[in-house]
Amino acid sequence: MTALGTAVAELATDVLLPAGDGPFPAVLIRTPYDRTRHRAEARGWARRGFAAVVQDVRGRFASPGEWHPYANEAADGAAAVRWIRRQPWSDGRLVAAGASYAAHCALVLALDDMPDDARPDAVLAAVPALGPAETAREASGVERLLSRAGWWAAHGDRPDSDESALDKALAVDPGLLTHLPLTGLPERLGRGLPSWAGLWRHRDRGRLVARAAHAAVPLLAVGGHHDHFTEDTVALWHAWGGPSARLLLGPWGHGLSAAPGPDAGPAHRVNLGELYVHWARRALTGELAPGRHGAQGLGGAGLWLPAGTEGAPRTRRPRLVHGAAFIADPDRPVRSDDLTVTPDAPPDRCLLVTPPLPRPLDVVGTVSVHLRAAAHTPSADWAARLVALTPEGSAERLAAGIVRRDEPVGRKAAFTVGLGRIARRLSAGTRLRLEIAGHHFPAHARNPHTGEDPMTAGVLHASRRETDPDSVVLNLPVLPSRPTPVDPAEEILR
Repeated sequence: MTALGTAVAELATDVLLPAGDGPFPAVLIRTPYDRTRHRAEARGWARRGFAAVVQDVRGRFASPGEWHPYANEAADGAAAVRWIRRQPWSDGRLVAAGASYAAHCALVLALDDMPDDARPDAVLAAVPALGPAETAREASGVERLLSRAGWWAAHGDRPDSDESALDKALAVDPGLLTHLPLTGLPERLGRGLPSWAGLWRHRDRGRLVARAAHAAVPLLAVGGHHDHFTEDTVALWHAWGGPSARLLLGPWGHGLSAAPGPDAGPAHRVNLGELYVHWARRALTGELAPGRHGAQGLGGAGLWLPAGTEGAPRTRRPRLVHGAAFIADPDRPVRSDDLTVTPDAPPDRCLLVTPPLPRPLDVVGTVSVHLRAAAHTPSADWAARLVALTPEGSAERLAAGIVRRDEPVGRKAAFTVGLGRIARRLSAGTRLRLEIAGHHFPAHARNPHTGEDPMTAGVLHASRRETDPDSVVLNLPVLPSRPTPVDPAEEILR
C-alpha cells in the first residue's frame, strides 16, 4: 500500500493506494471528525483493492477555511471527485461513503445537481444526518435538545472536536439545559457558537429524501433501531430511485455494531467492513439485482428478516394505572433518561399498563398511540413512551415519540403520536407500560406552553392535562407467525 498526502481545493486529504500497478476504483470519505481517525478503515479498503481517499471538510482539523455545517459539502465534494478521477491511479469508478455527517457529504454528491464527472458511481450512507432540519427536529417539529447540544458543544464553530464538552459542562452545572433561553447555551458553555441560534431556524426537512427519487446510482443505507436517525435512514431507502437500494438495520445505536442495543445478540455482530467492500464491488460492476432489498435484525431473537417485513396492525387498550389528569410542569419534567415511575407522587404523566403477554410477540414496524386529550394551555407537547416490563422485573425503553399541538384551551381532541420503528421479539409474560406526558426532557426542549418558541422563550408555564383513558389505543405492528430468517449479507449483496 502507498500513502500519499495532498490537498484537494486546499483541503487536507490522505490517499492510501493498494499494492500493485492499478488503476483502482476509489472510495471517498469526507469527514468533520478528523481524517486521521479513519486510517484503519482506509487501510482496510486499500487491502481490498480500493484507493482510499479521506478528507477533512472545510474548516475542520487540518483543512483551512471556515466551518459552516452543511454549507460547502456539495461543492467541495465535487472538487474532490473530479480530482480523484484525474489521477493516474484512478480507474474512474468511485464510491462516496460515510457515517452520520459524513453520510450527508456522500449523499449530496449523488442527489444535488452535479455534472456527471462530479457524481459518484455508488453511495454508502450509514446513520445519515440528512440535513440541519432533520437532525435538529423531529418530523413533528419538536426540538431535539440533548443530541444537538452535545454535537454543537463537541464540534460546532471550532476547527477541532471535544467529544466530552457537554458532559464536562453538565458535571459543573447539572442544570445546564434548564437555563433560559436555550439559545444562550454557548455563553454558559464558555465559548462562542455563532451557528447555534441559526440551527433552530431550519425547518426545511425532506430535501434530500425528495431528491432521492431521482437518484441514478446504487445505495447502501445502514442504520440502527436505537439510532435517532432511523426514520430518515428508512425514508431514504424507500425513496431511492437508483438502480438498486439496499438497507441494513440492526439492533444498534448510532455507532452501529460497535454500539449494540440491549436486545442485540451474537447473530447481530456483523462485520460491516467486509460487507461494505463486497457491496461496493458489486455496485461498481453492476452485479446488484434491481430494486430495494436488505435485512433488519429482530432484537431479542437473534434473527434477521427481509428489510421490507412489516407486521400487521394490532391494537391494544392498556389499563389506566393513574394520571388521567396530570400537570406537565417544566420545573419537574418527565425525563427521557430515567424510566423510574413513582406511583404515589402527584401525577406528572398518564400511566397505563397492558396485561402480561400470553405468548411471545414479534413487533416489526412503526408503533403509534391514538388518544383523546386536552391541554389547558395554548400550546402543548404530547410525549408517548413505550416501556417493556420484563418477567424478570426490569424496565426497558422500546420506543418514544412526541408531537406539538395548538388547540383551543381545554378542548379535547383526538390525535396520534408516532413512536417510530422497532423490530423486537417480546417474551411471554412481558407487560407494556405506556406513558403519556407533556415533556421528554432533556432529549427534547421543554414547551413553554404559551405558543412561544421553546428555544428563545424566557419563561415556562405549567400545563394542566386531561386524557380520556378509554380512548387510548396502542397500535403495534405484529407478525402473524414466526418469521423466516434471512442471511443479511446475502440480502445486501444479491
